[in-house]
Amino acid sequence: MQRVFVFPGQNSQSVGMMAELAAEDRAVIDTFAEVSESLGEDLWALVCNGPAERLNETIRTQPVMLAAGVATWRCWRNAGGAAPDAVSGHSLGEFSALVASGALELTEAARLVKSRSQVMQDAVPAGVGAIAAVLGLDDQIVAEVCREAAQGEVVEAVNFNSPGQVVIAGHGDAVDRALAACKSRGAKRALRLSMSVPAHSSLMQPAATRFAELLDGACILDPKIAFWSPVDCAHHASAEDVRALLKKQLASPVRWSGLIRALVEAGATQFIECGPGKVLTGLNRRIEKRPDISCLALQDPQSLRAAL
Repeated sequence: MQRVFVFPGQNSQSVGMMAELAAEDRAVIDTFAEVSESLGEDLWALVCNGPAERLNETIRTQPVMLAAGVATWRCWRNAGGAAPDAVSGHSLGEFSALVASGALELTEAARLVKSRSQVMQDAVPAGVGAIAAVLGLDDQIVAEVCREAAQGEVVEAVNFNSPGQVVIAGHGDAVDRALAACKSRGAKRALRLSMSVPAHSSLMQPAATRFAELLDGACILDPKIAFWSPVDCAHHASAEDVRALLKKQLASPVRWSGLIRALVEAGATQFIECGPGKVLTGLNRRIEKRPDISCLALQDPQSLRAAL
């Protein structure tokens, strides 16, 4: 294994994204049209015109980011880019990775992602949950702080993104207690994020249970490109293995640091972020600082040509 494509999840979206790629390759607009038609909403118009508040609603962000990741993948392939040795994605980005791998058709992925966003939104009423980022503390300290701050509620480390960057989620008051404690323990920054759904915490277990029922009826195939998941930092080779993985994904932490290290141990030397922004590229560079590991992001025509 050498080249790995990684797909971003929520919080990489922005009004106006993908415009330059869309001007060069019709695949962007066609991909958004395919997802939009299956869901009954013009997502490309939302990306182009906003408003940002509507774009940032979980129920719309997730299909938008699915389309964005797959569209960028199609631009890469149309430009003559070679298939990678493996694919993965951060949270929602796993669905884009599964489309790229051949395990999911795009319309099937769009249906699943729309349902996923709905069950997530329904699982925790607005104003009850919260999600926040903690910078500058060891993973173990953040986990310890969360245990102390819970006080009968839920607050947990849910994204281990890179050394010194952990996302926590749970009940709003418990998250605030944990943030205050993290600051007192020396965190460089500890702040709530705009997304209110406490994704990947145990509060998502009811959503994961409902989503599992939908997955039972989904058409999932064996991946043609090796698919790795940050849920367990492992390779999943069969359709049933992928289905079982997705059933527990919603209520399981994202172990991104562990995934990148596992892929490097398996031989990966190049990580290419496939989608808008370069959030994962920044994380990957902080996780693996070896000079023989390269990290690129496909976010516009210039970066695509440079990667080619």
